[in-house]
Amino acid sequence: MKVAVVDGQGGGIGSTIIRKIKDHFGESVEVIALGTNAIATAQMLKARANRGASGENAIVHTVTRVDVVIGTLGILLAHAMMGEVTPRMAAAISGSVAIKLILPLSQENVTVVGVSDEPLPHLVEKLILDHLRPIVAARNQPNDNSKG
Repeated sequence: MKVAVVDGQGGGIGSTIIRKIKDHFGESVEVIALGTNAIATAQMLKARANRGASGENAIVHTVTRVDVVIGTLGILLAHAMMGEVTPRMAAAISGSVAIKLILPLSQENVTVVGVSDEPLPHLVEKLILDHLRPIVAARNQPNDNSKG
């Protein structure tokens, strides 16, 4: 199973997410770090991502080839992260058939109504346990059609 973690600027949130994914799933999940810039990608690679790439084309290309895309609300918003998220990136991510697990954090002038203000570690734990774990478990189930 392939999971893309998209982050920009310093890559801190993406690094936190990747560390938690690796702590919970080890190498059973391939994590691809997609940074809007090289610094973000480098930080996510230090957090034990399996592979990484930076920039618009890398993100546009890769989000069509993964099972899950994880990031903050900003990855869906053109010009977010101080302009690092291009309209093409936002369109590719939102249009990808991959499951998208989005943390309700944004530096943009956007409020998601009905979402509680929880600290990042709690949100990441909820993302892993309540959302990513069931997806990974379902993908790792043996296919009933494979019985001989």
